[in-house]
Amino acid sequence: MFAYVGGYTTPDRDGRGDGVHVYRIDPETGMWEHCQLLDGLANPSLFTVRNDGRVLFSVHGGRDHISAFRISPSDGHLTLLSQMPGQGRNPVDAALDNDARHLVVANYGSGTIAVMPLEPDGRMLPVHQVHELTGKPGPDPVEQSASHPHAVIFDPTGRFLIVPDKGLDCTFVFWFDYATGRIEPTAQGCIASRPGAAPRHCIFHPLQPVLYVNNELDSTVTAFAWNATDGALTELQIVGTLSQRHAGRNTTAEIDVTRDGRFLYVSNRGHDSIARFAVADDGRLRLLGTTPTGGKRPRFFTLDPTDDFLFAANQESDNIVTFRVDKTSGDLAPTGQVISVGSPSAISFVA
Repeated sequence: MFAYVGGYTTPDRDGRGDGVHVYRIDPETGMWEHCQLLDGLANPSLFTVRNDGRVLFSVHGGRDHISAFRISPSDGHLTLLSQMPGQGRNPVDAALDNDARHLVVANYGSGTIAVMPLEPDGRMLPVHQVHELTGKPGPDPVEQSASHPHAVIFDPTGRFLIVPDKGLDCTFVFWFDYATGRIEPTAQGCIASRPGAAPRHCIFHPLQPVLYVNNELDSTVTAFAWNATDGALTELQIVGTLSQRHAGRNTTAEIDVTRDGRFLYVSNRGHDSIARFAVADDGRLRLLGTTPTGGKRPRFFTLDPTDDFLFAANQESDNIVTFRVDKTSGDLAPTGQVISVGSPSAISFVA
């Protein structure tokens, strides 16, 4: 298995990274061995991998373009295929449709969603739709001055696109037309969060019709019932990500769920921990506790494809810390392995 690590590289993003790093991972021990550095890239800050594991796409934080890379199946090395403007500022996330014919990009800085067609080999074609997100900004004058879409994901059917908007305090849902590769709002359009919550990232339960959205500014997670017929969301629950009061500022960043749907995790920045939740049969959450990430500002974390390990990317302490996952309790135990890498913000795996 190979791991791809990106992060921030430029002074305007307080970056200390130097490109995309490729590692080979031992599936038994979780140990990482460095294979490649692809340098000369500005802020390769979040990745999307095609289902066949042959193409990796990267947004470039604080910039205006997207890159596509070919993945070598033999040694995991990356080769640049193409770069393309995303027709917006500060692209922060991207998602592929089920047929890998289109890449959808969230442009945080310009409050837009862009759709670009793809060649069969993964090369990008120019953006053919830009959708502007509109609404009332949230109450935080700094973080919520305008629309700031922070993620894009497709629902399990691939018919709908979900976009949490940090700036507008709402989560948008769009129909996706496979024939045209275009999006349009559903009848509901969006569902509002609590004022100042700032929806950031989201993930579907792997077995139940439930969507989870972590809210950045108020350190909570919202569970929504999902209607796969019309794309409507209904709020089920809001639960906090801190097990005790935290004296300083805290914001949530990343969210992930185990493949059996029993445990959900969210990273806390400031508290510098991973919040652990048990998931009930109806999808509701119960906070189990928090685990320190062994570093500062865990902007990103991810479970490996087997759910045996969780890797926490601590942006401000320039490291990735490995935890073994207890599949019975959901607890996280540090393995002692720490990977040093500048300003990490992205980890993707190819088996």
